Amino acid sequence: MLKHGENGKGIRSRWYPETLYKRIRNIATVRDKISFIEGDGIAEMKKHARQRACAFFIDPPYTVAGKRAGSRLYTHYELDHEDLFRQCGKIKGDFLMTYDTADEVVAMAKSHGLNVDTVSMKNTHHSTMKELVIARDLAWVRD
Repeated sequence: MLKHGENGKGIRSRWYPETLYKRIRNIATVRDKISFIEGDGIAEMKKHARQRACAFFIDPPYTVAGKRAGSRLYTHYELDHEDLFRQCGKIKGDFLMTYDTADEVVAMAKSHGLNVDTVSMKNTHHSTMKELVIARDLAWVRD
């Protein structure tokens, strides 16, 4: 669904109410396999890093290179970005991380053997911009 989206619009269709409804209903079918944990994400990653069946979606506050979005949007925005990338490099299962486009982020990802690509997105002002997606394998993004 994410790859093709609603009406072939891919990730651009993510905010359509019908799409959100379908995705929530699909999640409900696997809800016993999903955990949402409120707490220290890096500690949870360390705890489950060796489990190949464990997958992570990581969307940290964007505070690299003096960016302010994270500090404006989140109460807990301070993050050791280098440690986050180090821990991602240790994950045995799958993960997908999103980040704002910054040279420092690309350098950290590559230094930990991670792949980086960009996807187009619209911000809250409906301006099109690029965002980074980071994972061990991003072949599915290019399909």
